[in-house]
Amino acid sequence: MENSPTPHHIKARLARLWSVLVAGALLIGSMVTAAPASAAALTKISDFGSNPGSLNMYSYLPAGLPDNAPLVVALHGCTQSASDYYAKSGWPKYADLYGFALVFPEQPSLISPINYCFDWGTSSNITRGKGQVLSIYQMVQYAKANYHVNPSRIYVTGLSAGGGMAADLLAAYPDVFAAGSIHSGPAAYCSTTGITNTNCLSGTTSRTPKQWGDLIRNAYSGYSGPYPRVAIWHGSSDYTVNPAQLTYSRDGWTNVWGISQTPSSTRSLTGGTTENVYNDANGKPAVVTYSISGMGHGLAVNPGSGADQCGTSSTYYLKYICSSYYTATFFGLDQTGPAAPSGLSVTGTTDTSASLTWYPVSGAAGYNVYRNGTKINTSAVTSTAYTDTGLASGTSYSYTVAAVDGAGAVGSQSAAVNATTSSYTPQCFTASNYNHVAAGRAHQSGGYVYANGSNQQMGLWNLYTGHTLEERSAGYFVIADSGCPT
Repeated sequence: MENSPTPHHIKARLARLWSVLVAGALLIGSMVTAAPASAAALTKISDFGSNPGSLNMYSYLPAGLPDNAPLVVALHGCTQSASDYYAKSGWPKYADLYGFALVFPEQPSLISPINYCFDWGTSSNITRGKGQVLSIYQMVQYAKANYHVNPSRIYVTGLSAGGGMAADLLAAYPDVFAAGSIHSGPAAYCSTTGITNTNCLSGTTSRTPKQWGDLIRNAYSGYSGPYPRVAIWHGSSDYTVNPAQLTYSRDGWTNVWGISQTPSSTRSLTGGTTENVYNDANGKPAVVTYSISGMGHGLAVNPGSGADQCGTSSTYYLKYICSSYYTATFFGLDQTGPAAPSGLSVTGTTDTSASLTWYPVSGAAGYNVYRNGTKINTSAVTSTAYTDTGLASGTSYSYTVAAVDGAGAVGSQSAAVNATTSSYTPQCFTASNYNHVAAGRAHQSGGYVYANGSNQQMGLWNLYTGHTLEERSAGYFVIADSGCPT
């Protein structure tokens, strides 16, 4: 039989145990909760609002993060935590590389109906201004006030239940998020009666693209602004959330954008991934889907040191492709120039011109103006206004604007606006050939006169030969001696 420990031995063991517990607590605190907001560490934020959804908030700010940086809200999946998602998803790598802030909401186990899952399917938690979506909105507001992030470059991404919550946030707050990513999650508002809705999880929900789109539109009824761009990821062998959800999400968001469900382009990526791009009316990706052949339920990662590699392989972190990298580039986070200008509007048009204004961008030395996707200014525009001239009458044009910093780096382009020039009213002028040339309606060469635009010969350059010229568009004249339209 063993000898019983003496009181001295018990005290020694308790002392050693206490030292281990203190050291562990200090280590955890230094990693998660004790770091100041300015340090490059995952930090818990205790007071970010009324928090009706009873969620936790964690943030990660790369060292030296400047004002006006983008913000990404990253939502973990079921059975996961903020620290787990922070450590394995790969998002901190790109926050450091590209310079943006991260917020990690967390679903505490005590209020989760199932295994730390965000509640993407209950009306009280996904209605704008209520529950968990309001808690996450308050986290964004905290980041805007305390981290001074760019309000026009706020994004959300999520896995599984976090993906379903990301989809609902994009629908409920389209005025907050510029873009989002739904990874292995249900479509927006697939359910309002709980997250165990079997039709959503099994992929047996039957709706048309318009019906999926209506669910998104009805989440913020009366909203008339632009909707976020959306990336949708799913494994073809996901038996937890059926891969049909990729199609449902695609149908809803393409319908909201008013674009076809037929991809504009398709390409193959690493890890058996097929990317389908659905462009908007201006030829820019509005919706992108990523189907990963053979992948089950989880976040796609690809551990390694390459620029397009990230994450840690683990349960629900599956080695196929670094989805965080492709999502970050889809968001435009890899662009190093200034932020995209906001407030672009058309202030006036004529039959040959369109005038534009926009809000200034911090750090911009000038701006580029793009007509139908092509840059039209020969030197940087130094004001926040521009008039495009020489346009065809009665024609619609699409415009975007991008800021340029002092080093010449060009930022991302603004949301597009359309301008339609007014129709031109033909005018007629009767005069001698000499006076037509003097007035700029014609030109002379070798003693003969030719109408500007049409180049029709009008006879000798003198005061005695005359014609009637009709100006059919600005600067384009034709001989109209037989009569002009009234």
